[in-house]
Amino acid sequence: MRLRSALVGAITVAALGLGTPAALAAPAAPAEAAAAKPPYETWIRDVTVVTGQLTTYLDGRLPGGGKKAVVFDIDNTTLETAYNFGVPTPAIPPVLKAAKRAREQGAAIFFVTNRPYVLGLPTEDNLKRVGYPVDGLYLRPWFNFDPTEKVKTEARISIEKLGYTIVANVGNNTWDLVGGHAERTFKLPDYDGALD
Repeated sequence: MRLRSALVGAITVAALGLGTPAALAAPAAPAEAAAAKPPYETWIRDVTVVTGQLTTYLDGRLPGGGKKAVVFDIDNTTLETAYNFGVPTPAIPPVLKAAKRAREQGAAIFFVTNRPYVLGLPTEDNLKRVGYPVDGLYLRPWFNFDPTEKVKTEARISIEKLGYTIVANVGNNTWDLVGGHAERTFKLPDYDGALD
């Protein structure tokens, strides 16, 4: 991700006439080595620890009245994008189990992703095909260049405006969780960016 950003920046500088072709002769080395993706079994074990905490919390929080919701990110939070990207991309088993349990206890299940709006229909289809209950899907709006944190926070605010209390927000990156508008956050492992 960092290398791609550096290359895009270098190409943009050259396209604006602010750099020379010599500046593009050798790609810039990343500032730090990318973190390695752990074996699938390790990842699932680590995810299961967090989903166990999530389920315990929801079992105590969901009973009772009111419109309650749980918000999930998609890539490497609900779908195995980094390990099994395909059509459809498989669900992450312990996350799917937690989402279904929350739905059975009356919570609405919303998905908030940085995927572009144009991917809405295939994304929703994928989620449903692998078993997720989907009460709403929020994607990056057309021509929106705001930081991911802002886009996701605004989506949660929109869910609250529908009358829901977001009791849990689940993601594998900090930008999935910052910005408030959730009673609790649960961070799945990203291994220092290896599962961006």
